[in-house]
Amino acid sequence: MSLATLDHVRPAQPTRTAESASTLHAAGPLVAKPAPADRTAAPARIRAVPAGTEARGFVLYVGVDEAKALGAGIALGTLVAALKKLTSELVPDSETYAAVALAPEGAGGRDLDVVRIALQDPSALASHREQAEVEVKPRGGVIIDLSRKRLLLDEEAAPLTYKEFELLQYLVLREGKTIDRAELISSLWNVGDDDAPNERTIDVHVRRLRSKLGAYEDIVRTVRGVGYRFDRHADVSIRHTSTPSPDLF
Repeated sequence: MSLATLDHVRPAQPTRTAESASTLHAAGPLVAKPAPADRTAAPARIRAVPAGTEARGFVLYVGVDEAKALGAGIALGTLVAALKKLTSELVPDSETYAAVALAPEGAGGRDLDVVRIALQDPSALASHREQAEVEVKPRGGVIIDLSRKRLLLDEEAAPLTYKEFELLQYLVLREGKTIDRAELISSLWNVGDDDAPNERTIDVHVRRLRSKLGAYEDIVRTVRGVGYRFDRHADVSIRHTSTPSPDLF
């Protein structure tokens, strides 16, 4: 987001007639000239000024894009000029500076929030950072803990069954090597086991494992027509037991 200075915008000269001597004609809508202030009324205080400080001005955030302004029958630059003129009429000695907050087309969000962030409003910036931290939470990666038979995904334990972890471990210990289906079955199931898969149903076990890997499912690769392979990524770490695994030949 960025700012485009509008300090160069000069208010249009009012068209004076007998019927509209007290109005400002600003490229369309008429801006009424304020009534004289009641000098006897007590000045309105926006908020208490802390001791030892004095108010030197204020910021007014206006959330309106060019389309909304034109929809109301006024150009955005004309609106800025009219507000600057109104301020100078209320307080002749006042100084004004105007800027427009710019954002990429289609960026979305509320106009007022865009303006506050572009103008470095501290509270808006803090809220924006907090929201960004929630939306862009960094991934913690994959930890395959062979010693504890545990899988951590982004610091959360994955609910693998014992057999699913055995399947993952078998592939991990043969990193980069494609293992065919027959080898997986003979190595991880005993002959005669009621739940022993065949070369077609072993794919179901692999699919369940990959579904629990979530965003990291591609660490278990399918080699079409052959079998499966474990590929280590930069965000994958493996913790080995202090003694050799019985599965490591």
